[in-house]
Amino acid sequence: MRKRIWLALMAGVLAAAPANKKLDKDLQVRHALSRLTFGERPGDFEAVKKTGLKKWIARQLDPASIPENPKLEAKLADLPSLAMTREELAERYPIRERRKSIVALGRELLESKIYRAVYSERQLSEVLADFWFNHFNVHFEKGLDRYLVTAYERDAIRPHVLGDFRTMLEATAKDPAMLFYLDNWQSVGPDAPSARFAKGRRRGLNENYARELMELHTLGVDGGYSQKDVTEVARCFTGWTIERPAGGAKFRFDARSHDRGEKIVLGTKIPAGGGVEDGLKVLDILARHPATAKNISTKLAQRFAADEPPPALVAKMAAAFSKTGGDLRAVMKAMLDAPEFWTHGVYRAKVKSPLEMAVGAVRASNAELVNALPLAQRIAQLGQPLYRKAEPTGYPNTGEEWLSSAGLVARMNLATALAGNRLPGVRVTADESLADRLGGPEFQKR
Repeated sequence: MRKRIWLALMAGVLAAAPANKKLDKDLQVRHALSRLTFGERPGDFEAVKKTGLKKWIARQLDPASIPENPKLEAKLADLPSLAMTREELAERYPIRERRKSIVALGRELLESKIYRAVYSERQLSEVLADFWFNHFNVHFEKGLDRYLVTAYERDAIRPHVLGDFRTMLEATAKDPAMLFYLDNWQSVGPDAPSARFAKGRRRGLNENYARELMELHTLGVDGGYSQKDVTEVARCFTGWTIERPAGGAKFRFDARSHDRGEKIVLGTKIPAGGGVEDGLKVLDILARHPATAKNISTKLAQRFAADEPPPALVAKMAAAFSKTGGDLRAVMKAMLDAPEFWTHGVYRAKVKSPLEMAVGAVRASNAELVNALPLAQRIAQLGQPLYRKAEPTGYPNTGEEWLSSAGLVARMNLATALAGNRLPGVRVTADESLADRLGGPEFQKR
């Protein structure tokens, strides 16, 4: 059995894509379940066929219309930190009890992500929440972010995954987790009043957020900006800081730290004498820029279609982004309406991330997830410790990072452990056919 699983794993990762032709109706359903969810469960194929693929997709694009799984709601109810405000989190998990607080918060954050991925009926929304958290990545292990990431994902990411890009961009820019992670909370204009009282302290203009805002969050590395633009954007965001960082942490604009001089960003003049609106103007400029439409569309197409997505597909998505002013539901709909998305050339063309593989295996086996932490630990061992990607890039949308001989062996070991009901925290009825399914191409690719 182990040999069959290993051969199937290798075939699933390395097999060449079929000819570029339209998928038949059954394969379209399989494709949708593979790309728009964390993995097909027993009975999903038949249910989608009965509902109709177009209707099922329309419902996934409108997650509020889908009743949530009571099992998921019960599990999340046992994780009290998820609903706490930042003030409540600071009181319940004080910094002076650092180690204990980090362990408790980190555990509940991990559990919630795994439970949602496994049990949620709003699967597309969950896949997008993972995508957008990586796009606007912050690192749980960096200082105060150990206490801020829970509210960041809940308030700045999740409400906007099928909403307005500009709104999400501002929500992340103002969130204390992002302000702390990329150090903007300490960025001060060199001639600002507060800089005069900063002698002996390492305070001044910090360009970290400005650079990542343009390179990762909006325009892209080839988006046409210069180092001068980075500096000008950084000047616009001086004074965007955190009030009471260790006591509740909320956004505050500090006029005494702001650079009030004239700035020019991508050829647009931002007059002298401004305040918080300088940063808001930058967000407007970047959100409506054609390079942003292309960059965001490319990243989404890489996540959902192919590591090298068809240019025509990206163009259609970018056109929808520009036409609607960044309506992310419209962009996703443009992708799913495009014939390029439904071809053999993209079918089973992507390698699953460790998160997708592990959660997909649990869903495929219809297992009961009793304790999510052991599964999160296995995902970390496979190279994807959740919420702990130190670099601003987040985890990739492409598959090259997950292809290694050690990684393939680890995936095979997880498959055989799950099939044999030997994976801690997961209860599954073991059988021969299950082991073969989990070792097959669909287990590794989507």
